[in-house]
Amino acid sequence: MRKLRLPAFDPADVAESNATTYPAVFRADNSRRWNRRLGDHAGIGNFGVNLTRLVPGAQSSARHAHARQDEFIWVVSGEVVLETNEGAQTLRAGMCAGFPAGCGNAHRFVNRSGEDATLLVVGDRTPFDEIDYPDIDNHAKAGADGRYVFTRKDGSPHD
Repeated sequence: MRKLRLPAFDPADVAESNATTYPAVFRADNSRRWNRRLGDHAGIGNFGVNLTRLVPGAQSSARHAHARQDEFIWVVSGEVVLETNEGAQTLRAGMCAGFPAGCGNAHRFVNRSGEDATLLVVGDRTPFDEIDYPDIDNHAKAGADGRYVFTRKDGSPHD
């Protein structure tokens, strides 16, 4: 088969990374989450599109809520537990979840199954976003460039 040329591409050709910008104290919790940054690969700048693979026991992120950015998640394969302010529910391949900016519904996805799960995660990149993490002592603020600065909830820096 002939190799695809952008704008078309095979997601399998995009490198996976488990890198995170979280403060060091919280990084290990996300070390078993693997992202393929599909939107970046295609040169898309207004929103992010990631193919996220969660190995058994992994979480997508710490439970969080965005003040200014929307998020939409489609379960491509496998099974995950969606944890929100309302509790937990199981999502299987083909199911979706959406979180409008400012809704305050803190969320994360956890793979409690014995198989990998894959999520398509789409979110906009509205500047000056803030992220609340209700379960850990972490808060994030983004500047005009979209880069987040993480602090404790009281505003002090992480060690």
